[in-house]
Amino acid sequence: MGDKVRGNLIIIGGAEDKENKCTILRKVVEIAGGEQAHLVVLTTATQLPQEVGQQYKKVFTQLGVKNVTVLNVDSREDANNPKNVEHINKATTIFFTGGDQLRITSILGGTLVNQVLHDAYQRGILIVGTSAGASVMSSTMIVEGKDSEAAKKCTVKMAPGLGLLEEAIIDQHFDQRGRIGRLLCGVAQNPYMLGIGIDEDTAIRVFPGDYFEVIGTNAVTILDGRTIKSSNVSETKPDELLQISNVTLHVIPQGFKFDMKTRELIMQN
Repeated sequence: MGDKVRGNLIIIGGAEDKENKCTILRKVVEIAGGEQAHLVVLTTATQLPQEVGQQYKKVFTQLGVKNVTVLNVDSREDANNPKNVEHINKATTIFFTGGDQLRITSILGGTLVNQVLHDAYQRGILIVGTSAGASVMSSTMIVEGKDSEAAKKCTVKMAPGLGLLEEAIIDQHFDQRGRIGRLLCGVAQNPYMLGIGIDEDTAIRVFPGDYFEVIGTNAVTILDGRTIKSSNVSETKPDELLQISNVTLHVIPQGFKFDMKTRELIMQN
């Protein structure tokens, strides 16, 4: 990874606190511009857009944002609608809800909304995603996998994501759903990529300098596949156990930073 992070990202592992301290969502509001923010909530991932959209609108309004727009971009026709493009162009922050990450890529891919999202990212606009909205941030995303099982080749299925964060694979609800096996498989198949597993009520804020900081109550697990010495991922049958050796693993809580270029923890002063 080198100079590939252009804008600002907050990638949330899902189930973020919406009722008490709201640490992550308060940070979103702060970076978005507080009362002056224009926050657009994209509900493309969910099949309950009204319910989910209104939930986030209520939370962000209570946190002081006066201008919250919920966009239900539910079809490729919606994704090419100039009115939706205009809303996104005016946003200081774009927020992807949870749901199904394949809905995001299959509906937005190659559309005007997809283009304006990337343009906004290049301008430094804050883009936020939670749960499915987190997975889709990377260039390659996990779309399906078995939780709480030993790593096997069939443990994970991947597809192209939005490509805002390159050379990384994001997994969410990480420790709570026992997803280390499927992230290991993803890294074994793509050793040059950084595997980033984000726990619930936890997020990473990714800065343009190719580093991130952890926010929230739990931790982030990082798997570096560049150090792998051996793996059987290309020889095994789908249901065979994965053999992999010498993966570098980091676990970091709130306040710690990680350099994605050097793949090392940034030590606190």
